[in-house]
Parts: sequence; structure tokens; C-alpha cells
Amino acid sequence: MTPSKRPPARQAAARAPKSQRAKSGAAKGAGTKNAPPKPAWDISDIEEWGPDRHELGAVIPEAGNSIYNETGGWRTFVPEIDVEKCIGCMLCYFYCPDAAIVIEGGKAVAVDLAHCKGCGICAHECPPKAITMLLEEKE
Repeated sequence: MTPSKRPPARQAAARAPKSQRAKSGAAKGAGTKNAPPKPAWDISDIEEWGPDRHELGAVIPEAGNSIYNETGGWRTFVPEIDVEKCIGCMLCYFYCPDAAIVIEGGKAVAVDLAHCKGCGICAHECPPKAITMLLEEKE
């Protein structure tokens, strides 16, 4: 999901200082209340499905469904962005498998904690080392 398509409530929660994130609910799954209604799949005849009916690799047949599934709650590490060090190369954004990097003005400014899994790819790919991985403090 590109930053321009991210719901406004999630943008605000992702940019909030660490002390406000927990209060806003960003780390606890508050982002889905602004999501459009989840489409229903027709699985009424799933008992009759054979191998030809199932997608290979457990592919989900609807695109853009991650907005309905907040998966950031099980991470151990959380990325912290030093905006002053960011050179705007956008490698963190392009390599992030969860589209969890929030970009404003061509620079990484925050992380969408509702979807970030703490994998550290963003920190690994950041040339100026503007992203560091910190042990997340659970409440």
C-alpha cells in the first residue's frame, strides 16, 4: 500500500511518537476500523474443491487484502528511523515486504506498526544506516 492510499488514521498513528503510539492503539490493531468492508469469498462448495480449485502456494485470490489483517503484533524488534540521517533513497520502502514504511516529502518518516513484522530488511538495506532495529517493549 502506498502512503497516499493509507487511511488517514493509520498515517497519524504511525507518525505518533512512541509514547503516543500505544495510547492511540496503533500497535494494538486500531488501523482496521477505517478499512473498507471485507469482501466475502464464496466457499459454500469448499468440500467439493479438488486440487485444480486451490491456488498454488496458498495464494489469496483477492489483491490488496493486507489492510484487513494486522500482523505487526508478534514482532520482537521494531525499526526506528532517524529522519535526519535519511537521504531519501527509498530502499527501505521498496524492500519492505509489508509496505510498512511511511514516506513523506521523499523521506522515510515513520513505520506502520500495524503491519511491520520487525524483519529488519529496511535497516539492512539502508545505506546511511538511518534505521536501527530495537527490541520492542511489550505492554
